[in-house]
Amino acid sequence: MRREITSWYSHNLGMEMPLVVYGHSGYPLLMFPTAAADYLEYERFYLVDAIKDYVEAGLIKAFSINSVNRYSLLNKESHPAWKVEMLARYDRYITDEVLPLIRNESGAEARPLTTGASLGAFLAANTYFKHPDLFRGTISMSGSYDIYNYLESYYDDNVYFNNPMMYLKNLNDDYHLPRLRHADSIVIVSGQGSYEAPDRSRELSGVLHSKGIPHRLELWGHDVNHDWPWWRKMLPFYLGEFLR
Repeated sequence: MRREITSWYSHNLGMEMPLVVYGHSGYPLLMFPTAAADYLEYERFYLVDAIKDYVEAGLIKAFSINSVNRYSLLNKESHPAWKVEMLARYDRYITDEVLPLIRNESGAEARPLTTGASLGAFLAANTYFKHPDLFRGTISMSGSYDIYNYLESYYDDNVYFNNPMMYLKNLNDDYHLPRLRHADSIVIVSGQGSYEAPDRSRELSGVLHSKGIPHRLELWGHDVNHDWPWWRKMLPFYLGEFLR
């Protein structure tokens, strides 16, 4: 399996941002790490191995990137305004810097599928819901889609426009909503075991349903915990369905 690391100084974030590419061809998959982890996390925890059959067959080309969670939502020393400013800058990093790299490798019109687990699920879902014209869909695993509890009741435009549970409820435009209503690849999946929070997935599903946005809410069993062995089962399963 081809594995190539690249890095550059992000003008949006003001820091060096590495990423790793797995595979030689195939549909582009953009992977967001959990919590404060880095771009190699999915390799270390064998999630890349779990999808390697698709990668080696040239069906999927995976791009795994860093997050800025340690500087934003998980940074207890920062003011909430800075936390969401970093999320806004991260969004521009993805669209202005990462997406052009993906399109250079996968075609000028490529619309990647996003994925992530835990806090990575929020990032994956938020990226897709904000940019359904640039991305194809999302496989979001074991996520929470309301960031307000990280922000000490602080509110501004960056909070609103990076919180799916806020902006999706009020979405009623002629550009984003029609594109979301034609979505064919939204999977919101959660276990119901230890440390999972399936109600958060149910809440997001309820909002999507109220807006007429097609999606799949998948709740796995009460033995399915918030942990890597299950994410290694979920991602290849839903990728297999996506690739049919």
